[in-house]
Amino acid sequence: MAEGSARRRRHLPRMARPEAPAASTRPHPPPGAAMERRHFTAGLAALPFAGALPRRAQAAEKVLRVAMTAADIPSTTGQPNQGAEGIRFMGITAYDALTAWDLSRGDIKARLRPGLAERWETDPADRTRWTFHLRRGVTFHDGSEFDAAAVVWNLDKVMNKAAPQFDSAQAAQAATFVAPIASYRAVDGSTVEIVTREPNATLPYKLVSVFMSSPARWRELGGSWERFALNPSGTGPWKVEKVAPRERVEFSRNAKYWEAARIPRCDRMVIQPMPDALTRAAALLAGQVDWVEAPSPDIIPRLRQAGMQIVTNPYPHVWPYLLSCLPDSPFKDVRVRQAINLGIDREGLVALLGGTAMAATGVVPPNDPWFGTPRFQARHDPREAKRLLQAAGYGPRNPCNATMLISTSGSGQMQPLPMNEAIKQGLEEVGINLRFEVLEWEALRGRRRSGAAAPENRGMHGLNNSLGSAEPSSIIDAIWSKRAPPVGLNWGWFNDPQMDALAARCEVEFDPERQDMLLAELHAGFVDQALWAFIVHDLNPRALGPRLRGFVQAQSWSQDLTTVDIA
Repeated sequence: MAEGSARRRRHLPRMARPEAPAASTRPHPPPGAAMERRHFTAGLAALPFAGALPRRAQAAEKVLRVAMTAADIPSTTGQPNQGAEGIRFMGITAYDALTAWDLSRGDIKARLRPGLAERWETDPADRTRWTFHLRRGVTFHDGSEFDAAAVVWNLDKVMNKAAPQFDSAQAAQAATFVAPIASYRAVDGSTVEIVTREPNATLPYKLVSVFMSSPARWRELGGSWERFALNPSGTGPWKVEKVAPRERVEFSRNAKYWEAARIPRCDRMVIQPMPDALTRAAALLAGQVDWVEAPSPDIIPRLRQAGMQIVTNPYPHVWPYLLSCLPDSPFKDVRVRQAINLGIDREGLVALLGGTAMAATGVVPPNDPWFGTPRFQARHDPREAKRLLQAAGYGPRNPCNATMLISTSGSGQMQPLPMNEAIKQGLEEVGINLRFEVLEWEALRGRRRSGAAAPENRGMHGLNNSLGSAEPSSIIDAIWSKRAPPVGLNWGWFNDPQMDALAARCEVEFDPERQDMLLAELHAGFVDQALWAFIVHDLNPRALGPRLRGFVQAQSWSQDLTTVDIA
């Protein structure tokens, strides 16, 4: 262990019920919030839950009741907000995309599989031209037919501002997924051609998150997305039956789903936003819900004692700080970016999280084929961090001050308030002083999509947004200067000609093995440049009631809830 880390770990804050601080302030817990675990668990029984979620309508009916971490229900029109949690509980439940993730296994990283497109190919003579062959016989929940015209209609809803169905809210959510597309057309009733702006081998990965809404339902409701949101229609394995904004969404099983193996085992499902970890745990212990996302590590022993199932698995996921490289940011200097990586006690955070995370040394873990062989090692080395800061012109009389955007909760955000407070304490000892601007999750995502150069982000030097690494664009789009927001993930406007050239090669390599080799080289450069502060990989704990059966936690941010049964 690096110098001083054991001493600091003793001072890491306990996991306490987070209170949302006002914007532009650091998250100070209320008096007594750093409670002993016995006080934490003792408080569970006192929380009111009457009427929080509907009870099972009858004994024979199987109702899966889920508490998510988001503060609001995901948007229901087809292109959900609320990040990966929105896709997990609204995107792939009520809707389908042309391509999909294979979520049937937990022992390997999820891979692409056919969705509403049975197969696809790109023209060897023109790598910008893709052909997607659609499934026949698929219908939307309203009974209307899914066909090539519906695909074109759905691409228009997020890309064509002149189309009557264009929806700016859905377009914002889909922007990075459809960014490579130049044009599209229906070749015939079951074939769609998509042309990209440049050769792009990552298109099928991006289309996983472009969902198909029913054109017929939208027209039936007078061309109103507001009305559609309350009466949505997709092709997915679950039908939306009732939408109560800010409260819950109720689903019923789609017994006519096109993939027989994924017809839901449960009759109904209810999802409800519960951003507070204590509230979620109390609801599970009280029998109000059957499933909670991201239980607080402090409460996991209590949940196990009560017979709950604690499920974990690594995802292609990292919990980082995206760092601004703009002229007004201290992180424009690679030495300062490396220093913040050396000043973070990752193992202390893993202990704080009760072992439900693993230390991150890059965007992907070292056993990933994309990790490569970086020269810089993200580790806890306070002495080297201080040396680099001094070389960059910082010291006791000139501390390195930085403002970070963080959230109160959210999809993949783990326990952001106590985690960020622990990081802040550790970095103070090496000479980096963090100030936090705390936002609601969806507001933070909006600030990420706008990029560090946006007026609303002026004075912000970093952003804490958990991100996936399942597909090549997660690395390519984060480092390539052409992929600054809103078309990519290069939040901090990093610009390096050598990295740009390598990213371009990765994107046009259609041979998977050669692309893996290029991505490993690109990722090594990503780490050497310390483009982000790599902090931890989430092990994604979930707590399930003792009666739930059949869930396979895939190595993906998407999860298949159709396999879940209730004994």
